[in-house]
Amino acid sequence: MVNLSVKIGKLKLKNPVMVASGTFGEAYDELMNIRTLGAIVSKTITLKARTGNPPPRVAETASGMLNSIGLENKGLDDFIKNKLPALRKFKVPVIVSISGDDGAEFSELAKRLYRTGLVNAIELNLSCPNVKHGKRDFLMAQDEKTTYQIVKAVRRSVSGTIIAKLSPNVTDIAKIALSAESAGADAVLLVNTFFGMAIDVNTRKPKLGNILGGVSGPVIKPMALRMVWQAYNKIKIPIIGAGGITNHNDAIEYILCGARAIQVGTANFVNPKAPNLVLAGIKDYLVKNKIGDINKLVGGIVLEDKSQR
Repeated sequence: MVNLSVKIGKLKLKNPVMVASGTFGEAYDELMNIRTLGAIVSKTITLKARTGNPPPRVAETASGMLNSIGLENKGLDDFIKNKLPALRKFKVPVIVSISGDDGAEFSELAKRLYRTGLVNAIELNLSCPNVKHGKRDFLMAQDEKTTYQIVKAVRRSVSGTIIAKLSPNVTDIAKIALSAESAGADAVLLVNTFFGMAIDVNTRKPKLGNILGGVSGPVIKPMALRMVWQAYNKIKIPIIGAGGITNHNDAIEYILCGARAIQVGTANFVNPKAPNLVLAGIKDYLVKNKIGDINKLVGGIVLEDKSQR
């Protein structure tokens, strides 16, 4: 027997495998075994309904995809009434991803969600590359001060687990992660999508209606791994790794770089059973390598020169 359970803030997961926000819905119940997962993460919701960005919203790219959904959703009230009960039926922890224009909106969302008694953790989406938040010309997670202010506002409002989802579109991810930690985040999620675009050479038009979008999939994994490693060596709170995970080896790489849990995202569109396969592969890896507790792997890269940390 091996121990697969991990702890993220007050949230204890039976294993470290989650499905990422925006890549999963209750309809997946017919395609995969959701009940085996550590947690499920909802699509990002906002206080009021959002129509999202103009189509086309998705485009394939080399070793990945571009998306520019724009956080389309029907708002908090609809989510609580019509979506949240459906997510609870799977009997696994539910993490709700939220977004807003300022600390007050994030705090209101978090408070009302926790009041339902149906939410196990909140994921603060500070890093969606496809929307503008208020009058800012930058993502919240691109600025240390703004990241601190948003996380701090939510921390003052709720005592439950807070996960800050950060952007890779920064020069120093460790500084932003430190800012989230000092403001009271229980964990950071690294990383959201990279800025990108694609052109149809025949029409000479952008492939996305919003022109710019977020790049996800296997193409971003080496860069995301680097950011997990850099943050791991600076912060003490848990890291959830995401970006290009398609199999258990990818997941193990993230864990060795310092992630305590991982999220499977784009791979769900290719194979809805991907999270189940990742989980099974992790179990086999631990047994094969005689590792009794997955937590012993966290940050376990073998370095010849310890100064590389």
